[in-house]
Amino acid sequence: MKRAALALAAALCSFASSCGYHVAGRETALPKTIRVIAVPAIENKTTSYRIEQKLTAATIHEFLAKTNYKIVSNPASGDAVLTGKVLSVEAVPLTFQTQPQTATTAAITQATTMLVTVKCEVTLTESDSQKILFHSDNFLFRNEYELSTDVKSFFEEQDPALDRLAKDFAQKLVAAVLENF
Repeated sequence: MKRAALALAAALCSFASSCGYHVAGRETALPKTIRVIAVPAIENKTTSYRIEQKLTAATIHEFLAKTNYKIVSNPASGDAVLTGKVLSVEAVPLTFQTQPQTATTAAITQATTMLVTVKCEVTLTESDSQKILFHSDNFLFRNEYELSTDVKSFFEEQDPALDRLAKDFAQKLVAAVLENF
């Protein structure tokens, strides 16, 4: 009985130590020689005002919050350089709310949820060897956002929705770069 219990305990320990789980943000697919990542300003190829600034700032923040990498803006100072271009930003109404017609007003239909899609080109290049560590011509970020105001104000400069979008985008981008998706 004791031998069976010991064998079971040994098997469980062996299984638990080899299951492959790790703490998120600690293991990366990047080489161990990468300690400093340069994140220069993302280029904006769209008409969305200042989206590149929000996405760049959120990406830097995400790297600092979730990794041990030092982040700099000067490409010459990094062991690797993350470059990006925002190719398109699209916001499409997803759900609507209709206010019924009254004696003095017509029925009003407003979008209440938007589906936002951001398409980017992203490349992480090792500085010394110029080896491409991560690349995507078609890095897509999609998420739904509820509107608290009208659609016109969704992408205004001070709108909190753009900050949420940038934060969500950066989380997906940093995870993709670190895990080499």
